[in-house]
Amino acid sequence: MMSQNSPGFLSSIPMVTKNLIIINLLFWFASIVLPRVGIDLVHLLGLHIPGAEDFNPIQFVSYMFLHDTRSFAHVFFNMFAVYMFGRVLENVWGAKRFLIFYMITGIGAGLIQELVWFWDLRDVIFSGQDMINLNGVQLLSKSQFLNLFITIGASGAVFGILLAFGMFFPNVPLYIMFLPIPIKAKYFVVFYGLAELFLGVADFRGDSVAHFAHLGGMLFGYIMIRYWKKKDADNGRFFY
Repeated sequence: MMSQNSPGFLSSIPMVTKNLIIINLLFWFASIVLPRVGIDLVHLLGLHIPGAEDFNPIQFVSYMFLHDTRSFAHVFFNMFAVYMFGRVLENVWGAKRFLIFYMITGIGAGLIQELVWFWDLRDVIFSGQDMINLNGVQLLSKSQFLNLFITIGASGAVFGILLAFGMFFPNVPLYIMFLPIPIKAKYFVVFYGLAELFLGVADFRGDSVAHFAHLGGMLFGYIMIRYWKKKDADNGRFFY
């Protein structure tokens, strides 16, 4: 029997965590429905490279609320991580600090991914050619060619959350899917970081995952945590 005074599942989730999950799910649903009326949210709000035909600075924010529409897995696993780890951090930090952390790590992840794209495409960007021959078949302008490279997803912010959780609760046991052996959070974070670095550098053919964006989320998350640690210590507060 459930008491009438018992909080429901949704009411037990902290405000920012709950709203981030809802917003991401709404954007995912809209990304599926709106193309039927001629509105492609991925091309409109996904993060393009500066110099691309459809680049807009607001995409550094909007891209993290979009996910792959070909399956539910991308948005599900990202939001599951936000629920599992984000709600804990929001309870520790409070709503304002957690929201700032989420947004900055997401934007930072986008910046790192843009730098990686810029390096990979530097020959095209700095070439004097205005037209690009795509696969020897299609001729595109440089801005149209750059328009093909789009980053979407909350994974950068999620990896920032994962890093923060590992730093705050290093000895909490976590379970990786299909492995029944618990791994301490600090080792889990190190393993994921090294795996992303390897996969990003290896650049496997056919891999469309923005590994360096994940590392960017971790990098900006680490910088923010160290900054807050010093600021809190100066103010007599010790969260970490």
